[in-house]
Amino acid sequence: MRLITPAFLVFSLIFCSVTNAQAPRIGVIDFFGIRKVPQAKLRQALGAREGDPLPASKGDAEGRIDDVPGVVESHLEAVCCDAGNVILYIGIEEKGAPHFELREPPDDDVQLPDEIKAQYHRFLDASAAASRLGQTAEDLTRGNALSANPETREIQQEFASIVTKYIGDLRHALRDSSDEEQRAIAAYIIAYAPNKLDIVDDLQFALKDADPGVRGNATRGLKALAVFARLHPESGLKVEPTWFIEMLNSLSWSDRHQALEMLQILTDQHAQSTLDQLRDRALGSLIEMARWKTLAHALPAYILLGRIAGLPDAQAQDQWSRGDRETVIAMLSTPAKKK
Repeated sequence: MRLITPAFLVFSLIFCSVTNAQAPRIGVIDFFGIRKVPQAKLRQALGAREGDPLPASKGDAEGRIDDVPGVVESHLEAVCCDAGNVILYIGIEEKGAPHFELREPPDDDVQLPDEIKAQYHRFLDASAAASRLGQTAEDLTRGNALSANPETREIQQEFASIVTKYIGDLRHALRDSSDEEQRAIAAYIIAYAPNKLDIVDDLQFALKDADPGVRGNATRGLKALAVFARLHPESGLKVEPTWFIEMLNSLSWSDRHQALEMLQILTDQHAQSTLDQLRDRALGSLIEMARWKTLAHALPAYILLGRIAGLPDAQAQDQWSRGDRETVIAMLSTPAKKK
């Protein structure tokens, strides 16, 4: 069983719980990555619509969609929740479309020391208990996540000494272990290194891992580093936006969701070079995400579009609160309006 952090678990697939007796029902279906293929054909291949149970087999549903002419690959992801029902996101990669390239999994039999795995299990158990109590807030200002829950926070604070002792083992597992569980543990714990400059490259390397749990843990670590770098510019710490911009073209909703959160941090002072890269390399993806039906998921993309258009966040938020997304989108969709 792959170990993942509670934050990633919130966005993990729900398909594994589908049974004939208890199948979660679909509240919303949203596609992304569509440029040419008619959505009607994709819906027909999916074989389900809003109000229906989730498809019994994720793989079978993806296989049917992949057979639609013009589709290279598809990815289904069920996310909680819309009025008690799931939101089904369907990522589509068409022929010739931007592609988020992932590395092939490594093939070495690398295992982390038992001390590391035992501590991470303790962390997962404490985090799960904290989540049941509603204590899910985290402080990122010190360059790594620290839970509001005292027990979880104490375990996280102990990770620093583990990284100091086992930094070589963590790097070896992150790069070379064929076991995705070992890579996911390493990606989470290595973020607690006392010297943050030492592990930026490790976490950015993990962003291209084949496993979504590894990518999710690496993103969590980099998010805390980005917050720290903003608060302490004298640290010399810099998190590059490049792979997060590429991640906006991922087939995975979780990848895109986490990339949006990260890019909001990296552009909240309207860093023009990053905004220019977003316009050049991910504008189409941002526009389609800003039109997602679930408002909480669409808002981060919309905010980024407002920043690309040169609008103050308050002005963009005001238009959003009036239910007007299309004005900002139109500013960027019309070539004459581009800077």
